[in-house]
Amino acid sequence: MSMKYLGETFDIHCGGIDHPPIHHTNEIAQSEAVTGKTFVNYWLHGAFLVFGKGVRMGKSEGNIITVKDLITEGYDPLAFRYLCLTAHYRSELIFTKESLQATQNALSTLREHVRKLSENHESKKEWSKEAEEYREKFLAAMNDDLNMPEALAIAWKLVREEEEVSDEEKHGLLLELDKVFALDLGRETVRTELPKDAEELIRRREEARKAKDWVTADNIRAQLKAMGIIIEDTQIGVKWRIAKR
Repeated sequence: MSMKYLGETFDIHCGGIDHPPIHHTNEIAQSEAVTGKTFVNYWLHGAFLVFGKGVRMGKSEGNIITVKDLITEGYDPLAFRYLCLTAHYRSELIFTKESLQATQNALSTLREHVRKLSENHESKKEWSKEAEEYREKFLAAMNDDLNMPEALAIAWKLVREEEEVSDEEKHGLLLELDKVFALDLGRETVRTELPKDAEELIRRREEARKAKDWVTADNIRAQLKAMGIIIEDTQIGVKWRIAKR
């Protein structure tokens, strides 16, 4: 299958750190015996996705959480991609709902920065030396064994740059970096804020839940729903969203 779509030799083959002893050595033996050519130039073996204390997530362990599960719980699937970018692929990635929520917040903030930058364009001009330096630092991180955590840090440093790089350059550079990040940073976001009375209702509902006054809590949920606001109780706290019309 790989030869059909990628040719007899291709550059990069990915897989888990448990694959080299059996799967990948077997692929090399079969492929190179047939062609007499190098099968793959670079092998990238990723460390495991784990829960808290080193419990590996896997099909055989029966503890898989799917992207569909995350979407059902109200997470942006790209928030999980962002979470993956925060660790080097050779390092174990610890998965928790708290860390996923943190990356979802970070992704939303980064997209909001991009949105604001798109509104503050200066007159078009050639990119400055300082902007080019950010691009070069990003490429250096990519060439350093795909150092994605460093690449993300460079993107955030660019966002916070206040003197030497213009808003137009920031916006263009961030969208260019996103060709690698693939976080959909240019996505148009709908800015919604809760009405004050809705905020008060959510606060009162939380007090009722803490007091185990489920009747009052359910009544307030119904009030919010009538206002077009859907409430979800999750392990990391209450979440709200605007109901689709």
